[in-house]
Amino acid sequence: MKITVLLENTTCRDDLKCEHGLSLHVETARHSLLFDMGPNAMFLENAAALGVDVAGVDVAFLSHAHDDHSGGLELFCKRNETAPVYLQKEAWGEYYVVTPQKCKYIGLDKTLKKYAGRFRPVEGHTVLDGELQLFSGGMGSDYWSHANDTLRERKGGDYPRDEFRHEQDLIVTEGGRAVLFGGCAHRGVVNILRRAEELLGRAPDAVVAGFHLFNPSLGASEPRELVEAIARELAARPDTVYYTGHCTGQEAFDVLRETLGERLIAIHTGSVFTI
Repeated sequence: MKITVLLENTTCRDDLKCEHGLSLHVETARHSLLFDMGPNAMFLENAAALGVDVAGVDVAFLSHAHDDHSGGLELFCKRNETAPVYLQKEAWGEYYVVTPQKCKYIGLDKTLKKYAGRFRPVEGHTVLDGELQLFSGGMGSDYWSHANDTLRERKGGDYPRDEFRHEQDLIVTEGGRAVLFGGCAHRGVVNILRRAEELLGRAPDAVVAGFHLFNPSLGASEPRELVEAIARELAARPDTVYYTGHCTGQEAFDVLRETLGERLIAIHTGSVFTI
């Protein structure tokens, strides 16, 4: 399968735009799929420059409701009038980032409900076909990232910590190769990986995801001890390669690479790779 990074925080080409967010295009023998739409129109502009036909995408997935992944969703629905968009049933919740300085809504724009006919709400484990399966929940909370602590869900007048019921992950299988795709891995990349292994019966050949080890609101990376523990867990899958960026953060990436070496690959806007 061919994977093209339409948007990430950084870029590897001067003619491509970048911003805090994520959007991936995946091409298989059966599908042209979109995984997340970034925060705005940049993913569309970059797709045109990269020769990716967004109008020809046949299925799309929203990893979770946060606006750095969903901000371009309406633009996608306008550009592509047929592809279903899979999202978790809890995606319409009231999601916020709360710090001592701000309380900002970062969930789905409610005007998107006018495209309700395009959306496919799911929960738990969903098999779409022989190539695609989605899953959410059914996992632990080991190696929990405190970068999640400022992410909240409004319930009445309270703002408890987000439980990420709106987050889902995608497994794409083609030609005997399996790739796990995640947006920010808010539930923890190790926990998500373990659940993917249960579904596959083995470790995936590759993981493409942000690991959420950096809090952009506070400008802080997770402690080295936590990142090293995660690195050891990931390294225990000797045949798995990890592609990461976005919310992983450079400091955590450098610590992970000390253990994972060449099996950890940074992604950028414009990165293209085949698995």
